[in-house]
Amino acid sequence: MSFRIGIDLGGTKTEALLLDPEERSVLRSRRPTPRDRGYTAILDLVCTMIDEAARQVPAHCSCTIGMGIPGSLDALSGLVHNANTTCLIGKPLQQDLELKLGRRIGIENDANCFTLAECRQGAGRGYGRVFGIIMGTGCGGGIYCNGAIIKGRNAIAGEWGHISIDPAGTACYCGNRGCIETKISGGAVEKRFRERFGRALNMRDITQGYRANDPECVQVFADFLDDFGRALGGLISMLDPDAVVLGGGLSNIDELYTLGAEHVRRYAFHHGITTPIKRNELGDSAGVFGAAWLGV
Repeated sequence: MSFRIGIDLGGTKTEALLLDPEERSVLRSRRPTPRDRGYTAILDLVCTMIDEAARQVPAHCSCTIGMGIPGSLDALSGLVHNANTTCLIGKPLQQDLELKLGRRIGIENDANCFTLAECRQGAGRGYGRVFGIIMGTGCGGGIYCNGAIIKGRNAIAGEWGHISIDPAGTACYCGNRGCIETKISGGAVEKRFRERFGRALNMRDITQGYRANDPECVQVFADFLDDFGRALGGLISMLDPDAVVLGGGLSNIDELYTLGAEHVRRYAFHHGITTPIKRNELGDSAGVFGAAWLGV
């Protein structure tokens, strides 16, 4: 009888989940991610949360552990790369965790975890090929095809957020300019507003201002919708998925499924696309369920 521990390591919060052999939740917990205190603090937090979950597993039962991270492991070196929690970059996270815990742990990109969860129990159920998107602090993506996550040769399949759509745009931590993440993540939109108008608003306020017809908010939000359409329209032209599922904090913006979808259709190669763009059903806990299912 195998239990499953899942950890979702996010930029602002870390969540732990323990599933019993019937996939019922036995334990759920969340704590702030100490990203400002660096790599060692994050390592210690993850180990503590795993130990707390493991203590709930009966002695006669086995247990797998899986974790989603905002990046991925390099296929050759095993080091973390492409992580927007930048203190993880270049670190042997899996090796360090396994040494501290004395047991194996599977690590996957958080967007892959999100996509698997939504395809198993959420908005992606019943579709053969799904592209899952996380839009929040950053922009990530995962590809699900016929029951499995596609990782790719370099373990970067679905890294939609780091396609450059504006070579003259803002510099990205990945080394390129004008990546999708620098255009339509929450932080990117807030930065654009601040630079253009000299005052700070968060994404929620910008969205509300757009709905209230505030001219400055309308201008920035319109750019956001257009960039969303260009980015997702190009991806649909390339991948042609059966469905797209949106997750992350920005997925709660209703306009993405109406006006945003119109922009997607305008930028896609085939203007009669019927690809459904769906809101997630599992909320911000999708990633931790996917991590549990992808554990080893």
